[in-house]
Amino acid sequence: MKKKHPIAVLLGSISALVMSASLYAEYSSELSGNISLDSRVFFNDARYASQEANSFSIAFEPEYYATWGEGNQRLVVQPFVRYDANDEERRHADFRELYWRGGFEDFELTVGAAKVFWGVTESNHLVDIINQTDLVENLDGEDKLGQPMVNLAFIKDWGTLEIFVLPYFRERTFAGKDGRLRAPQVIDTDHPTFESGAKEHHVDVAARWSHYIGDWDIGLAHFSGTSREPTLVPGLDSNGNPVLTPHYQQIDQTSLDLQATKGDWLWKLEAISSRNDSGRYTAFVGGFEYTLVGVRDSVHDLGLLLEYHFDDRNNLATSGLQNDVFIGLRWVLNDVQSTEILAGAVVDADSQATFASIEASRRIGDSWKVTLEARAFTNLDSSEPLFAVRDDDYFELQVARYF
Repeated sequence: MKKKHPIAVLLGSISALVMSASLYAEYSSELSGNISLDSRVFFNDARYASQEANSFSIAFEPEYYATWGEGNQRLVVQPFVRYDANDEERRHADFRELYWRGGFEDFELTVGAAKVFWGVTESNHLVDIINQTDLVENLDGEDKLGQPMVNLAFIKDWGTLEIFVLPYFRERTFAGKDGRLRAPQVIDTDHPTFESGAKEHHVDVAARWSHYIGDWDIGLAHFSGTSREPTLVPGLDSNGNPVLTPHYQQIDQTSLDLQATKGDWLWKLEAISSRNDSGRYTAFVGGFEYTLVGVRDSVHDLGLLLEYHFDDRNNLATSGLQNDVFIGLRWVLNDVQSTEILAGAVVDADSQATFASIEASRRIGDSWKVTLEARAFTNLDSSEPLFAVRDDDYFELQVARYF
């Protein structure tokens, strides 16, 4: 008998839950979501012949939410689909979330594909390891693929203890041959390799304790399983062309995240100690956000951000953030249109290589939202991980209709 794909098994289980839940008199549901049009304009000519100067895409992300059993049980279904006019690898679909959650006296049980976020810092989320990064969506790494899981959360006076069993691994997405923001060699996502003989079916496990003590929010976690960040190994495709092949190692990673709220100050820290077959390394990112409330007697708030990145692998750090400083501004207008602007730059303290970014968003009426993004790369030398995208400075406009 042919073995069913884990996503197919999830869909079957969710369908059965929907049928049974609809029998409850108190069953209620809601459908919402958005459809968006995106356009990226690149400031420099494409470095590789198959690439275009501009790109255009459309995305659809509905969400179905239902509760029953006096609100103690819920179902969330959130598919995501994007069609990109240039890059085939960016034409993709995913279930960002597809799970059932039951709430009981002092614990919650979640079964399905879900998104879990860990972290407190702005410029990098070192401890956020449960979900795989959907890198074709955005370079900032904040878009995530849905992760199949069984999650048991015990909610006690001494904190919340969560246990995760992750039975199926999601591979990272990368730009294709025609896409921008890629290396000279195309990344061959069709033939990844794994340290584990079980490959994508290796069962990963994780646990996290979180609590707040006075002004402090604390999270302590451990993960054991397949690394979400692959090593890219040079090779050849079936036609003899040079490619990079993702290789996923097994890791054990312990992490700590802290946030202290002291008046207008937010002090933040994320730290990890991780071991793979190459050895153990330690990394952290920490800093603060200070908010000027009511700037010049207005309703506007201005946040000043400063964070420092350290990685003891030095130039071997895959993120490139081994001795870097992030400086940023967050301007929140507190208006009816929810206008916000975040601008910042990460600067390498050794080479002065700089990655600058601006993100701005504003609602228009009750159903529309406009988002602007700009990314720029300067002072990059060949040793920098971002050197391959040095010509890919871009401006992006997104118009979304919510329903």
